[in-house]
Amino acid sequence: MAIQIAPSILSADFANLERDIVAVAEADWLHVDVMDGHFVPNLTLGLPVVERIAQVSPLPIDAHLMIEDPDRWAPRYAEVGATSVTFHLEAARDPRTIAADLRSLGARASCAIKPGTPVEDVLPLIDTLDMVLIMTVEPGFGGQSFMEDMMPKFRTLRAAVEAAGSDLWIQADGGVARETIATVVESGGDVLVAGSAVYGADDRGGEIRALRELGQEACHHC
Repeated sequence: MAIQIAPSILSADFANLERDIVAVAEADWLHVDVMDGHFVPNLTLGLPVVERIAQVSPLPIDAHLMIEDPDRWAPRYAEVGATSVTFHLEAARDPRTIAADLRSLGARASCAIKPGTPVEDVLPLIDTLDMVLIMTVEPGFGGQSFMEDMMPKFRTLRAAVEAAGSDLWIQADGGVARETIATVVESGGDVLVAGSAVYGADDRGGEIRALRELGQEACHHC
């Protein structure tokens, strides 16, 4: 598949959110970080705001739920308009049921793992998921440094996906920029969340195009 770029609005100006959403219309997804102040220490936004974002966004919504009790809440985000919903394996009681519920609502089902979670924990779920998100920073805050020591996880997951003949997407979130994108893609990632790199650029559309081009050049499994 082609490399996909998902700007994270965590790095946008929340006082001018619709403006900043429209500014990244050349991307493939709009990555929306939902944090509850419990599963992660930060607090961002919830269902009503995501519903409104989905109504005005020119891009499909990629909702990343860094929250407790995703078994209850994840389907609600699909119901309000998220095209892809990511729940954390560490917070889920029954990840297979969450994935089935999301798919039944027409959303892509995705599961995320923190840096401290072994990638082997998510491998048995490949057949139930549309995407796995491997965090390349500790979840909770934007602008953190990229964790290159997560790359073996990408390689292990990519090998498992190819062995299974699966079309599962592999997403990276945290510290993705021009300097790091090739490393992620060469290790097996194909959906790249970029917050500070895109929203910190003077030309956001140009930065999205540059990231996509660099990623595509590095992609051997596309």
